Amino acid sequence: MFERIITRAEVLGGKPCIRGTRISVELILELFASGASRTEILAAYPHLVVEDIEEAMRFAANFIIVARRQYDRVHIRVREHSG
Repeated sequence: MFERIITRAEVLGGKPCIRGTRISVELILELFASGASRTEILAAYPHLVVEDIEEAMRFAANFIIVARRQYDRVHIRVREHSG
């Protein structure tokens, strides 16, 4: 599903990062949140390519979707057992 994103305990303590780098998905998100553009990120990290940034964003979006589904399932079970 994600060819450019890896998660290994020995790399950045298991944070998802761009393959072949020590640049985490979290850092990419922080850069965008601070107002950096894709062009600025690529200029600051010339070993990245557009596809790295795009996949990092897709990975983050997918993570949120999966986390929300898990959250919803847990809360449905809690409501079922507390009623």
